[in-house]
Formats: sequence, structure tokens, C-alpha cells
Amino acid sequence: MTSLDIAFTAFGVLAAASGLLAVTTTRVVHAALWLVVALVSVAGAALVLGAELVALVLVLVYVGAVVVLVLFALMLTRAPIGPDLDHAPTATRRILATVVGAATTALLLSVLLPLAGPARTRVPVATADVAHSIFGTWVWPFEGLSVLLLLALIGALAVSRLPRDTAGGTR
Repeated sequence: MTSLDIAFTAFGVLAAASGLLAVTTTRVVHAALWLVVALVSVAGAALVLGAELVALVLVLVYVGAVVVLVLFALMLTRAPIGPDLDHAPTATRRILATVVGAATTALLLSVLLPLAGPARTRVPVATADVAHSIFGTWVWPFEGLSVLLLLALIGALAVSRLPRDTAGGTR
């Protein structure tokens, strides 16, 4: 086992553990912070695999934009920071979520494990090909995502400006 294998395994374990913590924590802010750890771990795994562009896009787009937008929306809307006991899932929903998660994991493993064969030679990709793909084929999805994030930010600002009643909730 090489040092790259160990680093990849460490990033994978960290990503899986922080992803599990992100979906099981009862505090929304903690979930967003664990999501940051999970995304940075996946970017680290991409770096180990030699996909520097993918790692950079993960950090810039997801950590730098999406998670920061979520935290910004939480701050603007004055969302409760503590556990939300009014919306706690029942035992049946927890069991169903566990079964669905295990089934999804089994499906992904059944598809991905046959692909884990001997190491293949890396094909160099020209920067011009990547630029053509991003700014030719994928420019509209990226623009659509930027508009969606802008609308979410405007929506969070609008919700934060709603008048409050005497009980402390929004009307």
C-alpha cells in the first residue's frame, strides 16, 4: 500500500464520517460546517487522484459559494440555532431513512466496485479542451446555477425583512 493509497483512504474515511455527521446532527449550523469538512475531504481525494481542476471547482463552487450561502441565509433569516424538537423524525422515519441509505450505498458499491481494477494509465487532458467543455457545453448550467444562488440570496434577504410579531416568530 503506497502513501497515496493511505492518503486517499484517509480522505475517504473523513468524507464519509463528516457526511454522516452532517446528516445526523440536530443543529443546522453544525450540519453546514460538517458539510464543509466533507466537501474539502472529497476535494482532497480528488487531489490524490490527480484531478486538480475537480478539486479546485469543489472548493470554489461548493465550499466557497453554496455552503457560505447556506450559512448567510441562516444568519439573515435568524433561523433557530439549537435543535429543532418540533420537527424531530419519528423512529419509523429514522428506520426508513437508514434502509434507503443502505440500499443506495449497496447500489453505488455494486456499480463502482467492478470499476476498481488495476491502475490505468492517465490520459493527459489539454487545457483548451477543458476550457472548451466548460465555456462551450456547460456554460448555461453554470449560469443557471449562479442565477439560482442569487435568487436564494435575495429570498433570504426578503424573508429576513419580514415583520415579527410579539411571540418572536415571523408572520
